[in-house]
Amino acid sequence: MRSTFHSLETAKRSLFTQQTALSTVGHNIANANTEGYSRQTVNMTASRPMEAVGLMRSNAPGQLGTGVEYSSINRIREGFLDAQYRNENKTHGNWSIQLDTLEKLETIMNEPSDAGIRTVVDNFYKAWHDLSESPEDITARKLVKETAQSLTDAFNQASKQLSDLSTDITENIQVKVSQINTTISTISNLNSQIVRIEGLGDNANDLRDQRDLLVDQLSKVVNVTAVEGPQGYQVSMGTVSLVNGNVATPVTVDSLQDAYSSGTLNGGEVYGMIVSRDVFVTDYTKQLDHLANAMANGEITITIPSGSVIPEGTTLGTTTYTGTVASRTLASDLTVKVAGLNGLHKLGYTLVDGAVTAGDNFFVSKDGGTITASSFQVNSKILEDASYIASSMRTYMDGTTEKVVKGNKDLALGIAQLVDTKVSFASISNGELTLNGTVNDFFRSIVGQLGVQTDAAKRQTNNSKMVVDQVDSRRQSVSGVSIDEEMTSMIKYQHAYNAAARVMTSVDEMLDKIINGMGVVGR
Repeated sequence: MRSTFHSLETAKRSLFTQQTALSTVGHNIANANTEGYSRQTVNMTASRPMEAVGLMRSNAPGQLGTGVEYSSINRIREGFLDAQYRNENKTHGNWSIQLDTLEKLETIMNEPSDAGIRTVVDNFYKAWHDLSESPEDITARKLVKETAQSLTDAFNQASKQLSDLSTDITENIQVKVSQINTTISTISNLNSQIVRIEGLGDNANDLRDQRDLLVDQLSKVVNVTAVEGPQGYQVSMGTVSLVNGNVATPVTVDSLQDAYSSGTLNGGEVYGMIVSRDVFVTDYTKQLDHLANAMANGEITITIPSGSVIPEGTTLGTTTYTGTVASRTLASDLTVKVAGLNGLHKLGYTLVDGAVTAGDNFFVSKDGGTITASSFQVNSKILEDASYIASSMRTYMDGTTEKVVKGNKDLALGIAQLVDTKVSFASISNGELTLNGTVNDFFRSIVGQLGVQTDAAKRQTNNSKMVVDQVDSRRQSVSGVSIDEEMTSMIKYQHAYNAAARVMTSVDEMLDKIINGMGVVGR
């Protein structure tokens, strides 16, 4: 015989279950815009039926249902989409950093513009052309000095900006290291909490969402994979374990650099930073160094006009010129190779009063070593006195005294023509470069290379962003909260709750009738 209060218990179970479903719907709606949140559902099952009490078997047909109960509250999540998202996220993180660095390099190069290196190079050679028209004009000589200083300043500034950019990237890597260590420490703590809670039979849905969000964020910084284990997530970067259960293994800048060198680190923002610093910034710094050194010392082929007087003790080819003016005077044009503008400048004579003085190195290094973009500067003698700029290639004998033909413009004109003269960059690059071309050709190749790399990075960034958004959209279609769907569920559970309440009311009225309305005959 079934219990008199059986129907009340059935209605109560229904009320509790529908109320739980309504509360879960409310939780979903409240977190509709929460990053990383996965919608949750209540799994309802029919409660265990009961058989009327009997010694062997009840005479009542079948089993009587006892209502509904919920077995669990689960989050809706697709592991395959999570893994795909993290794999694409590392690619997007890498290319976005490379694009950002290349755009900064474009700003440093500042081409095409009226204030870039190409413009100051053109102005420098134009000043020499102006000097060739008025070799004795002090204004023209000062203009050469000032444009030369502007040229070296431009190289110095570009080199400093490249150095600062490299330093900034290194500091950003250190920031990312701190972010990685904080994230993996939090993941390991969440692993412990999830294992403890689920060990009691509950689903730690919200904690799992927090953990997955952290892994998603980490996947943009470095390439990671997350595998579910008995003690929680095992997060690894290639073959390097970052999290194993409740144990987090911190990383350092050096360990990430080693991982990059070994190929273990192959994606994410840190990878993009190391590539940007060690490949892009380093390459353009070297190229600017080669350009500055080539302008000063790169091997060039020139033709010295006949009648030129070679400075005492100068060696051209296999010939050393010494002795009288006549013995040092060229009888015909001479084609020779010299070491850049410095080598050509040494073939001329300054306008310094007194003894005949051959030109010195026009460009020198601040530290006395090899000229680089950072150490590139004009000879201090020239900066102090523009008369040390050599422009003439002829002298004459005034009695027994050799004097400079101050109005001669051969050297100034020869230097002005260097703008169209091919330079052997291999002569100053220790075999790193093999091309020959003008200074402008080389700088245009730098700008062109930078433009192509930036366009490629921009295309890759846009493509990877589209893929990430597409995968995330698919993931949201599975895990995301739909307000319309939740409102529909809310109405469904509300009606079920109201119906269960009506059942309880009906049973209550029936019991009232039995208890208070029956057995009163004869009273």
